Amino acid sequence: MKNTIGNSITLTLFGESHGPAVGVVIDGIAPGLEVKDDVISALLARRRPSSLMDTPRQEKDAYQILSGVFNGKTTGTPICISIPNENTKSGDYNYGLARPSHADYTANCKYHGFEDYRGGGHFSGRITAALVAAGGIFIPALEKHGIKIGTHILQCKDVNDDSFDAANIEKQIDSLKTSNFPVLNNAKGEDISKVILAARENCDSVGGITQTAISGLMAGVGEPWFDSIESLLSHAMFSLGGVKGIEFGKGFGFANENASSCNDAFRLADGKVVTKTNNNGGINGGISNGMPVLFQCAVKPTPSIAQPQDTINFCKNENAEIKIQGRHDPAIIRRICPVIDCLTAFVISDLLTQRFGTDFLA
Repeated sequence: MKNTIGNSITLTLFGESHGPAVGVVIDGIAPGLEVKDDVISALLARRRPSSLMDTPRQEKDAYQILSGVFNGKTTGTPICISIPNENTKSGDYNYGLARPSHADYTANCKYHGFEDYRGGGHFSGRITAALVAAGGIFIPALEKHGIKIGTHILQCKDVNDDSFDAANIEKQIDSLKTSNFPVLNNAKGEDISKVILAARENCDSVGGITQTAISGLMAGVGEPWFDSIESLLSHAMFSLGGVKGIEFGKGFGFANENASSCNDAFRLADGKVVTKTNNNGGINGGISNGMPVLFQCAVKPTPSIAQPQDTINFCKNENAEIKIQGRHDPAIIRRICPVIDCLTAFVISDLLTQRFGTDFLA
């Protein structure tokens, strides 16, 4: 089972939803990076359930850094962060009944019945808490180099938030850090909240689209072909179970355009190379061009809903019906935003370390 991502810096996930803990091991990181508890805690709080729009499962996320940090700085050796699971209700899960759109059946096919099925086991969104804790190290390191990352809800069902505006993108990213709900237009946030609560009332769930911006990334980062920025970010985003699509810049919108109407014209502005538009999302040939990197992720509705659904019992090899019990989100679109931020920060940190050397981040 491969649970490691990265080239120069690697990140390995461990744990199960209802096991003793979830966590992450980071290796290859430079010595001397500042590690602040308040930064990690704030990111975990953004991911944590906080309203009727989220799962009722409340975890304190009282993380422990077990190695790799001394006197508030990284030592350069592997960092291990462990986050205990303290609020589990394993009795809500019946082995053999495959929850539609979950990994229950495929996990059984791969692990022959030895998998921990409680709460989705290793496939649970609970594991993303470890990614967020890791992001609490990478995000501040990038910001010291002027690189900022922000993700907001671009669309939820038929409600659309404003898109990132190139002229105000850093201000918009900063606003997301202190926002209770990850939108750029607060009025749209209220409308999205109503959509999510309506799904909850109907024992249903709803999906959406996120938009992520990376500002301040210098030109020349990334590799052609297989380690392009798009390739590595896509690899990382598709590790999140709720993400089922990704596009960069104009993305699928290019299909309805002519080159004459969507090419990004280069210009010089105050001695700096810029593009008049940013339809390619700040990337040419897999390499950053100095404009903000922009990408969108399609996030599916939470599969666990309290409505009767057709399924199978793979232990008895028979058709069955399931009405899922337990504590689940009517939408994960809000809580996935800080996860995307943190995973993006890891990918960019890994690329910068490959480009400029191990000690660059410090």
